[in-house]
Amino acid sequence: MDYDRAVDYVFSFTNYEMVPLDAAAPRAFRLDRIRGLLGRLGEPQLAARSVHITGSKGKGSVATMVAALLRVTGARVGLFTSPHLHTPRERIAVEGHPISEDEFATLVSAIRPAVEAENAVRDGDALTTFELLTALAFLAFRERRCDWQVIEVGLGGTLDATNVLDEKELCVFTPISLEHTAILGPTTAAIASDKAGILRRGCRAVSAPQDDGAGAVLRDTCAEQGVPLRRVDCDCRWESEPSGLDGQRCRVWTPQNEYRFFLPLLGAHQVENAAAALLSVEQLAETDVVLAPAQAEAALSAVRWPGRLELLARVPAVLVDGAHNAASAKRLAAALRELLPPATRLTLIVGTLADKDLDGIAAALAPIAAEVIAVQPDQPRSRPVADVARAFEIAGARTRSAASVALAVRDALANMGSDGAICVTGSLSVAAEARAEVLGAAV
Repeated sequence: MDYDRAVDYVFSFTNYEMVPLDAAAPRAFRLDRIRGLLGRLGEPQLAARSVHITGSKGKGSVATMVAALLRVTGARVGLFTSPHLHTPRERIAVEGHPISEDEFATLVSAIRPAVEAENAVRDGDALTTFELLTALAFLAFRERRCDWQVIEVGLGGTLDATNVLDEKELCVFTPISLEHTAILGPTTAAIASDKAGILRRGCRAVSAPQDDGAGAVLRDTCAEQGVPLRRVDCDCRWESEPSGLDGQRCRVWTPQNEYRFFLPLLGAHQVENAAAALLSVEQLAETDVVLAPAQAEAALSAVRWPGRLELLARVPAVLVDGAHNAASAKRLAAALRELLPPATRLTLIVGTLADKDLDGIAAALAPIAAEVIAVQPDQPRSRPVADVARAFEIAGARTRSAASVALAVRDALANMGSDGAICVTGSLSVAAEARAEVLGAAV
């Protein structure tokens, strides 16, 4: 099987990243399918020690930083994240690099007999694309003899396909906010309860700053299960000095060390994410992980996480960010106010998916925009462009529409004054299309 056929095979199954989640069947999210498949593959999820990361925002950034920090201790590390920007290989990285096309194709060929055998006993209840990708990641990490696997939850926690890790060293909770409320619950406390389903007795836990409802749920659940919990807002301090659009100089104090480093990721929230990653790796001291400050500083100074407040061009400044809910949009607005000169005329190019809080996103971003160009990403779950335009008009922004993300970027650049800047946001789908337009073959 070649790479293109392997991709087609994996994405031939139900893919809840591409269909409205409110159309999901009541039994769509469950663990027996993925457990059955992994059993047929010899339980590859058990081959490496595990760090399991969930949350509403920042979990990919924290996962990437944790993996980088573990690598500098000399460990071989696998990283599973989602979604991808340009190729599904991005989701499965070993030693900081996506697996190759040949490796992806080989892994798909290896799991296909088990997939078909499992589906044959499912009476039409077939495995999903995300379940196949999860199994591919575990198999890749076993085949590459990884010491650690850093696993980002796809959705929620309790019934996410990654929650087959019954033995794990650490659970990490990034900030929890309202998301997928039809599935996870209407409050942050309810959502935190679902995400707390990744906890297991015998592991440790780290939580980023949470609101009162989510924080109480995490503290109570950890106490009930005897899981030691460290809290970033209680156990750490941090500060940063922005260095323009190149990154920021940071200091983080943890119970064990003081770290000074240059972080090439933009936004004050990324310093908080770095503190969460440092505190997390420090909790692994009972294993053979020994992280020296100089190692940590080198790892964080080299970290990259495309599509997350990423600078694509300088003159004019073109940035992309995958902010997809109101909380993330507020953080993006704060970061842009900090990064761009006060007189900057900011053009926002915005497209969202259908199940997102569009009104909340518009309320957060409209005040910082000189103009908004509404778009509809090339994704089946995307929100109609007219809805996006209407939401931003109601929020008080000067708004127009474009037929595609690429055309919006070209239009904005063609009409950009010397004091202008562009930020493309609303979903990672929009960010990916903008990256392809601006960077071309470089992506």
